[in-house]
Amino acid sequence: MADVLFYHLEVRPLEEVLPQLLEKTLERGWRAIVEVGSSERAEVLDAALWTYRDDSFLAHGLAGAETDAHQPILITTSTDNPNGAACRFFVDRAVPQSAEGYERIVYMFSGHDPDAVAEARLAWRALKDSGQLTYWQQEASGRWTKKA
Repeated sequence: MADVLFYHLEVRPLEEVLPQLLEKTLERGWRAIVEVGSSERAEVLDAALWTYRDDSFLAHGLAGAETDAHQPILITTSTDNPNGAACRFFVDRAVPQSAEGYERIVYMFSGHDPDAVAEARLAWRALKDSGQLTYWQQEASGRWTKKA
């Protein structure tokens, strides 16, 4: 059974939080898929991962290239897993339907978007039997607090 982590973004934006979580994923020796809700957001995240820190970048690719299978991090709008990722991130209104085939699912949603919050509640109920669920919420300081 997979670990399913819900991250409720309140203070820091996705472009600041996602790279840190992806770094931790790679440190575990896992590959990652980042599923996004649109190709436009995929391109924004692609640029953000190359430039999020002055002294570093996260090697990754946009799905659809011949090198997909070799990417440590792959950004996609589809549900497939061409790089054999152990961890799948769902961001920007991409909603997990299942945790099957993954060690970890990370679902990140904005607390400033009522529709995204409603989708997260539905996803929580749908994934209850898929693995160990945890819910993390940002405090005003940007620090994460485990709420469930």
